[in-house]
Amino acid sequence: MAAAKLRGHFREASYHVFDMKRREFILALGGTVACPFAVHAQQSAMPVIGFLGIAPPDTIADRLRAFRNGLKSIGYVEGENAAIVYRWTENPNDRLPELAAELVRRPVSVIVAIANAASAAKEATTTIPIVFIATEDPVRLGLVSSLARPGGNLTGVNILSAELVAKRLELLREIAPATARVAVLVNPAGPATETTVRELELAARAEGLHIQVFNASTSRDIDEAFASFVHDRPDGIFVGGDPFFTSRRVQLAILAARHMVPMMSSTREIAEAGGLISYGSNIADAWRQLGVYAGRILKGVKPADLPVTQATKFELVINLQTARMLGLSVPTSLLATADEVIE
Repeated sequence: MAAAKLRGHFREASYHVFDMKRREFILALGGTVACPFAVHAQQSAMPVIGFLGIAPPDTIADRLRAFRNGLKSIGYVEGENAAIVYRWTENPNDRLPELAAELVRRPVSVIVAIANAASAAKEATTTIPIVFIATEDPVRLGLVSSLARPGGNLTGVNILSAELVAKRLELLREIAPATARVAVLVNPAGPATETTVRELELAARAEGLHIQVFNASTSRDIDEAFASFVHDRPDGIFVGGDPFFTSRRVQLAILAARHMVPMMSSTREIAEAGGLISYGSNIADAWRQLGVYAGRILKGVKPADLPVTQATKFELVINLQTARMLGLSVPTSLLATADEVIE
């Protein structure tokens, strides 16, 4: 009897040991098999790109298409293996810090910031990567420490808008030789406005032109600027290179036609809408590069290792239909050098 009782205790003890070993094995199995699935789930989760702009997406559809093409070239397609959250504010830009903070809280994998949105994004985070479009030297704007070695969490593309001011003024006078007085529209909230006005004043002085600067950050401001032309009509209009004006291109074109004034801009969209002439960086190429950089960052590349790229492609667009309406004869030499002539 004692021996049987002893054997029972032994079986019970053996069972507990076996049960404990079994549970340890299951836990170990969970650690070696289930964990990789968890890691895979984390890695395969769709990355989110936060897009912070200063114009509604429907007004920059072509630019966004170029951006998505850049993303696609790196292997990311919106809605398939990447998501894009759009946030934007029209002038004034006082909501940009709030929207940038919202994207940071979400959180997003990378922030794409346009023009002044870059500064707001930089203030909102020092850890989330930021890819920007700058309209003038990003070092001067305080976005990066240098173009070759950006440092920190920002990099992007400089479309050299302010740097082309003198060339645009020269082209305006070439297509409209009688130009002596130029009305200049600038967005006071734009990051490149101060530089644009300074460069314009220097260029106008060299060309013997008189310029009058109008601040415009709303549709009403644009209307009021053109209303003043009734009493003090300029010979030409120079539109600053700010995204706000691109979003108001139809309004600008209608008003310029109504007042019969030649209009020079920095973006082809304004010339396509009815403006006379545009000269500036190839925006589609710049936005495609923006998408490429965003995609590379999603792949794991650090912003600090991606030098800020400078625009290298520039385009001259002439609206010949508008020129005829204004009674202007476009020089053959100018037509020959144009990248596009709108008939």
